[in-house]
Amino acid sequence: MTTKFNITQIFKSIQGEGRLAGVVSVFIRLAGCNLRCRWCDTAYSWPTDAGDEMAIDKIIEKVKSFGCTHIVVTGGEPLIHDNLEILLAALRNEGFHITLETAATGYMPLSVDLMSISPKLSNSTPDGPQGQNHEKSRLNLDALANFIDNYDYQLKFVVANETDIAETQRIIDQLGPLQCDKVMLMPQATDRMAYRTLAPMVANWCIEKGFTFCPRLHVEFWDKDINK
Repeated sequence: MTTKFNITQIFKSIQGEGRLAGVVSVFIRLAGCNLRCRWCDTAYSWPTDAGDEMAIDKIIEKVKSFGCTHIVVTGGEPLIHDNLEILLAALRNEGFHITLETAATGYMPLSVDLMSISPKLSNSTPDGPQGQNHEKSRLNLDALANFIDNYDYQLKFVVANETDIAETQRIIDQLGPLQCDKVMLMPQATDRMAYRTLAPMVANWCIEKGFTFCPRLHVEFWDKDINK
């Protein structure tokens, strides 16, 4: 049986966040997410049947057409796909550098070059009936520790205030000593004005705590139209 994935988007842009910010990359956005972050800017990817079903060979064919060496597999939440390793291994066999974007609410061994982990703080929990399931699932310390121990990684925390900073510190303390350059704070912002307002404050927190400031170049460059 041919392995297929529901794909909401495959597009070429620059990596906006993290260590590889600014690198031209192809983004593969998988459908489906087990969380419902209240500030999510890609909520259209939440349903598992969103987008178009594509076989792996067609995904690779599309990716190759862009002529990039860096691939970012994102969502949604890629880890909800049981066959994810089949896709990643196929991409790796083509010689691509692979970044996986994940909230790390679970763990599985995967063929990636950079594990880009965005643990969700309590600021992500939505109001209403979805909030309870989200709150139960958003943080998995065992999964985080496994990824940190076994992969080249970066941890990106979305923050908006000092309460978020304290919560981030508590999570870091539970995970043990980590390299500060791999712990990143990024402003909670889905548009350019909010980003510019909050970014200096986040930068100051990074200076104070010794963390790394994580830019959001796609928000700065293209405002609310993040899928550029």
